[in-house]
Amino acid sequence: MGQVWVNLLSNAVKFSANREHPLIEINAITDDKENIYFVRDNGAGFDPRYQNKLFEVFQRLHDASEFPGTGVGLALVQRIVARHGGRVWAVSEPDSGATFYFALPREPVHEEL
Repeated sequence: MGQVWVNLLSNAVKFSANREHPLIEINAITDDKENIYFVRDNGAGFDPRYQNKLFEVFQRLHDASEFPGTGVGLALVQRIVARHGGRVWAVSEPDSGATFYFALPREPVHEEL
């Protein structure tokens, strides 16, 4: 789970670094079934029409010259969270920042190997 936090926080820093006053918020919400964590920034954001590409390997929504990276970070987030029985999603608009969520069940998922 440490890699999930590293990837989400690194993206928030990277995509909000060009703002005059970068802002990153980390928070959580709990309900009866799951714990929902999120990282929100006031950075570049993305067009929600391409949201389905976010968590695919090597898919980028910004030019590499503007925001460097390999395009695997969010795919790893999705894979790790899914292995723990959770889900991931994001909400954004261009130039309005982004919020990345991941939810994990309150009860651990025991997966047979």
